[in-house]
Amino acid sequence: MFRFFLKIAPDLSDTEVQSVARRVLAHGVEGVVATNTTLAREAVAGHARAQEAGGLSGAPLLEASNRVIRVLRAELGSFIPIIGVGGVMSGANAVSKLTAGADLVQIYTGLIYRGPALVDEAVRATRSA
Repeated sequence: MFRFFLKIAPDLSDTEVQSVARRVLAHGVEGVVATNTTLAREAVAGHARAQEAGGLSGAPLLEASNRVIRVLRAELGSFIPIIGVGGVMSGANAVSKLTAGADLVQIYTGLIYRGPALVDEAVRATRSA
């Protein structure tokens, strides 16, 4: 069975996220992946490589991603699953995705930096939350 999930950016305003959510509902999208990488550099201002081009992932993405998840959940209700992605570097970060309204959590960059121990930590943290 085919499933269609839409992946959105953390750089959208709340109004833009609300607009995306309305389209998700109107067009039968079955889920949302929130979020992709960010082009914003405020979270790494002053870092030697802050001005490099391309999408930024990891810890600097956490709060922007969680904001998008909160807005999506408010607009989508409980009808559409949200996969929380972005900035999961600890078990507490994984819990923050669920608290923001995600149904599932994806870990990628954190796995690169922390290794498999992060998976165990995140599973334990989310089970006890």
